Amino acid sequence: MPTFNDFLILLPEAYLTVAACVILLMDAFLKGGQRVAIHWLSIIVLLVGAWLVIDGQPATAVSGFSGMFIRDPVAEILKVFSLLTTALMFIYSRGYLRDRNINEGEYYALTLFAVIGIMVLVSAGSLVTVYLGLELLTLSSYALVALNRDSKLSSEAAIKYFVLGALASGMLLYGMSMIYGATHSLDLATILHVQNVEWRNLMLFGVVFAIVGIGFKLGAAPFHMWIPDVYQGAPTAVTIFIGTAQKIAAFGMAYRLLDSGLGAYAHEWRMMLAVLAVLSLAIGNLLAIVQTNLKRLLAYSTISHMGFLLLGLVEANPAGYSAAMFYAISYALTSAAAFGIILAMSRAGFECEEIDDFKGLNQRSPWFAFLMMLVMFSLAGVPPLFGFFGKLLVLQSAIDAGFLWLAVVGAVFAIIGLYYYLRVVKVMYFDAPVEGTDVRAQPDMPLRFVLSLNALALLALGIAWGPLFAWCQRAFGITA
Repeated sequence: MPTFNDFLILLPEAYLTVAACVILLMDAFLKGGQRVAIHWLSIIVLLVGAWLVIDGQPATAVSGFSGMFIRDPVAEILKVFSLLTTALMFIYSRGYLRDRNINEGEYYALTLFAVIGIMVLVSAGSLVTVYLGLELLTLSSYALVALNRDSKLSSEAAIKYFVLGALASGMLLYGMSMIYGATHSLDLATILHVQNVEWRNLMLFGVVFAIVGIGFKLGAAPFHMWIPDVYQGAPTAVTIFIGTAQKIAAFGMAYRLLDSGLGAYAHEWRMMLAVLAVLSLAIGNLLAIVQTNLKRLLAYSTISHMGFLLLGLVEANPAGYSAAMFYAISYALTSAAAFGIILAMSRAGFECEEIDDFKGLNQRSPWFAFLMMLVMFSLAGVPPLFGFFGKLLVLQSAIDAGFLWLAVVGAVFAIIGLYYYLRVVKVMYFDAPVEGTDVRAQPDMPLRFVLSLNALALLALGIAWGPLFAWCQRAFGITA
C-alpha cells in the first residue's frame, strides 16, 4: 500500500502533471492575445519544477512505491538539466510558433507531459517504470513532431518516427520479458543480484534487446534511421527538444538499465556499446560531410556525439558514468544554442535551415555569427569551449576501460568532424550574403538575451568546467 512518503517523493512530477492539465484548460478558454500567459506560465512551471527537484533532494537516495521510483543525486542532475533545456526551448520557440500558427497550448502541454516522462524514466527502479516513462515521453514526442498540420514533411517525419519508435519499443519490451523470465523479477535492484546460470542464455538475449532500445533512444547507429528525417521534418521548435532533453533522458535510461539492472553482465554489454560507438562515430561524421541542410547536418552530428557518449558508458563504473553524464549535459546545452540560432533567424515563410542561408552572416549580423561560431566550435570540441572537455573526459574513460583502440577511433573521427563544423563558420565569415535570407529584423528581446547567455555559457563553462563535473562525480559517489 503506497504511503504518504511515496507521494512526497513524487512531488515534482505530481506538480508538473497538475500544471500541464491547467495549461490545457487555459488553452481551451483563453483567446487571442491572452494566450501569451500560457507561454510565460509554462516557463515559470519548469523553473519552479527545477527548484522543487533541487530543494527536495534528500541527502541519500530514497525510493518509493516498493522501489519502483528512485530519487537520488543522478536523477536530480538529469531532471534539473532536462527542465532547464526545455525552458530554453520555450523561450526560443515563441516567435516561431506564432509565425506558423502552430497551437501554442498543445505545444506547451505536450512538451510538459514529455518532460514528466523524462523525469519518471531517469528515476526508474523497475522495468515497469522504465517502460512507463519511456512511453509517456515517446507518445508525446510523436504528437509534437506532427504538430505543424500544414506541413507534409512534418507529417511524414511523424509517421516514420512512430513506426520505428513502435518497433524499438516492442523490441525493448520483448527484451524486458526475457529478463523477467530469467530473473522472475521486474525490480532492477533484484535483477542486479540474481545469478542464475541455468537461464544465462535467456538473460543475454534480454540484454541484447535492451541495448537495441537504448541505441534507438540515443540515436546511435545502426538504430539511427529516424534521426535525420525527424530532425529535418519536425518543426524546429520540436527538433530542439529531441536534440536536447531527450538525449539527457536516453542517458538516464541507459544508466538505469545497464548499471542498476544489468551491471552483472557488463562484460557482455560493454563490447556491444563499443561496436555501437564505432558505427555511430563513422556513420555520423562521414554522412554529415555531404549534407547541405543544417538540420540534417546537426542530425548526423547528433549520431556522432552519441558515439562519444557511449565511450563513457563503456567504462561501466562511476568514473565513466560521470564523464558520460557531463558529455550529455554539454551536448544538450550546445545543441539548444544551435537550434536557438536557427529559430532566431527563421521567419514566416522562411525556414533558415540550409547552410547557404548562413552565407555572409557576419556582414548581416556579426553578433549572431559570433554566437554560431561558438556553437560550432563547441560541437567540434575546440578548446577552451565546453564541448572540448566533454570529449576529453569520455576519451579518457575509454582509455581507462582498456579500450585504447576505441579512444583512437574517437580522436580520429573528432578531427574528421572538424571539417563540416568549420564549413559552417567559413560560410558565415567568408562567403557573400544571399539575397532574401536576411536575419529577422528584430528577434524577441528575451530570445536574443537568453540565446546570448546560452552561447556565452559554452565559453564560460569551458573555462570553469570543474564544478559541474564535480557535481556529476558526486552523484555517482566519487569524492575529491
